[in-house]
Amino acid sequence: MGTSLDMTDRPAEKPTEQWVTGDEPMTGPQASYLETLAREAGEEVPDELTKAQASEMIERLQAATGRGEQGAESG
Repeated sequence: MGTSLDMTDRPAEKPTEQWVTGDEPMTGPQASYLETLAREAGEEVPDELTKAQASEMIERLQAATGRGEQGAESG
């Protein structure tokens, strides 16, 4: 007992075009994080992004701003 596998904490492994809910509107946390990343990158966040589009933009802006993958190599 007590064994917990938190699969929800893992990043999505499916390409965004295969997401079942990818065409739904982006979530509040996605919008908030995108605003932060876009401000750092000097970009604007388009209105009405889908979850999949927001995820792709987050990945692109993380790469542009150096966020997101910093701690991945120190393991």
